[in-house]
Amino acid sequence: MKRVLVVLAAGLLTSGFVAAPARAANEAADKLVADVAAAQQVAAFWLGDDGANLRNATPYSVQTAVVGERVSATDVPADTKPGYIPPLVPSVSGSPNTKTPVTSGKVFFVGADGQPHWCTGTAMQSTYRNVVATAGHCVYDTQSSAITLDKWVFVPGYSAGTTPWGLYVGEQAFTHYDFRWYSDYDRDYAFVNVYNGVVSSPSGGLTDIGRLGDNVGGQGLAYNLTLDTSVDVFGYPAGPHPDGKQPYTGETIESSSGSTLAMRLTGLPADHPIGVDSRFTGEGSLGSSWLASYDGGSRRGHLNGITISVSDTDGDLRYDTSVSPYFDGQLAAVYAAAREDWTGSML
Repeated sequence: MKRVLVVLAAGLLTSGFVAAPARAANEAADKLVADVAAAQQVAAFWLGDDGANLRNATPYSVQTAVVGERVSATDVPADTKPGYIPPLVPSVSGSPNTKTPVTSGKVFFVGADGQPHWCTGTAMQSTYRNVVATAGHCVYDTQSSAITLDKWVFVPGYSAGTTPWGLYVGEQAFTHYDFRWYSDYDRDYAFVNVYNGVVSSPSGGLTDIGRLGDNVGGQGLAYNLTLDTSVDVFGYPAGPHPDGKQPYTGETIESSSGSTLAMRLTGLPADHPIGVDSRFTGEGSLGSSWLASYDGGSRRGHLNGITISVSDTDGDLRYDTSVSPYFDGQLAAVYAAAREDWTGSML
């Protein structure tokens, strides 16, 4: 999306329209908490009352569906040659009866409506083992004058109200400059640095359980790949289809698989979105990971897409396609900035 075409939408992601400063790099960074004391308060909000706010949170319903069609395309907006960053081997095996990755989980936050909500997120390989990937609008507040969503945390392996590998408070978010300032949904992705995980201690306080990557590993990254790449999608769909049927609960991780394809969207500022065959409904699945070359035995792959919306492309009142920005070298640069940011313990 050319910046000149979307400048009027900038107010969605800023606290009032102001001229964007000149910047050489493509990444934008924003603090999610002021300091460790504020981070402890965020953890207490979610873990207190035996996790009542986690259990009562509802799936985020912003931009869950979009009018879209599949289009024929032989070219994609690759800006460099294809690139791969290897995944980090998880130190836990998860359930022996499933091949879903333990890196997948829910991101929780308080929305512009003042209520607790959630999207899907995934742990990524990084230098300090502390990065979570999700949709940009599951971190940045597109509904009010606030810049970022409040009380942002990640719970890997979330299942039916449990936090099996702890809770990780977001410290800083990275996104593309054009999403942060111009609402360009070709750049609707975010990488969040989180503090070490915590659990409630017997005394009622918090106990540090270490770094995210040390506990669950981290997925790799693939960018500038050709279309028709096979990917496995992992997320927590929860909402209904247009026909009213609701096949998912949002309580456990779900998966689907397909090959990437070109899309054309109506009503959403994105020039080069891609899609994948998926029956996921939009609510809950925002932020779902698309993993290329995924191996069910090791539960590792390379992130090559993030669900930002879903679409019913054939008009049968059932969602059939998940939508993502195309992963190019500019996305890789935003990720590279996030993977070098240190956080540490908040206790």
